[in-house]
Amino acid sequence: MRVSVFCSSAPDIPKTSLDLAFEIGKAIGEQGWDLVWGGGRASMMGEVAKGARSVGAATIGVIPEPLIKLEFEDKDATQMHVVKNMRDRKAKIEDLADAFIALPGGIGTLEEFFEIWVGSYLKFHQKPIAICDPHGVYDPLRRALDHLAQHNFMKTGQAELVEWCSDIPSTIEAIRK
Repeated sequence: MRVSVFCSSAPDIPKTSLDLAFEIGKAIGEQGWDLVWGGGRASMMGEVAKGARSVGAATIGVIPEPLIKLEFEDKDATQMHVVKNMRDRKAKIEDLADAFIALPGGIGTLEEFFEIWVGSYLKFHQKPIAICDPHGVYDPLRRALDHLAQHNFMKTGQAELVEWCSDIPSTIEAIRK
């Protein structure tokens, strides 16, 4: 199985988030699964790949050509797909992965996560999706989504397509389905 992780490449991330990224990568590898990720070695992106490799997992990166220098391409990746743009990156990651995990991140992480979630709802794929957020970074987002649902802006069945997890073991179980 190949698991995609969406996470931050931003500098100055709290150590707890860097540790989370390393540990989720390690947990993926301990299952005998491989990692599919954005191909960068900076910040959480780099840590998730290091964690996966620390237990022998293959790391399969997908990086747009213009971001190779910006995101510091991970030269230790088992395999690296260089694509033209972000749309191609997301499509390639979706094709390569069997499941998706979102860790705390910014607008790039959220954009990737929401696209995968919408794709699942529209039945473009039927792959499990989980958010691993042990430190409550996404609590305001979750409240905003609940608010949208209360006002009937979310359709029946959409919320159930994502497992919100507060630790790594429950995240691994959520995508094992």
